[in-house]
Amino acid sequence: MSALRRVLVVDDDDAIREVAQMALEIVGGWEVRAASSGVEAVQRATEEAPDAVLLDVMMPGMDGPTTFSRLRECPQTAAIPVIFLTAKVQAGDRRAWTELDIAGVIAKPFDPMTLASEVSHLLGWN
Repeated sequence: MSALRRVLVVDDDDAIREVAQMALEIVGGWEVRAASSGVEAVQRATEEAPDAVLLDVMMPGMDGPTTFSRLRECPQTAAIPVIFLTAKVQAGDRRAWTELDIAGVIAKPFDPMTLASEVSHLLGWN
């Protein structure tokens, strides 16, 4: 596998998507693709097989947990690690997510300068 990591950032907020993409490309040196909805995320992940997905939890239409389930149902995307991005980090939510096979949770707002290292740490890409 090449050293260049490929990450799919999924968020319905254009500004968050753009900041995350720039942070991961400039600071992390990774190739980043973006999707603005759960449906688009499943399609892109299936077509492009990213090394990881950063997935917003609260999105209109198909939310993050539902998108995560769809990714796990598809053989092409079932093994892709997923990190939730969320502004909602209450203990009850975190408990529910521990039952899912997610790689971790990053709280929004995140620090663009440390986002790549947080992702690397959660995925063991050190």
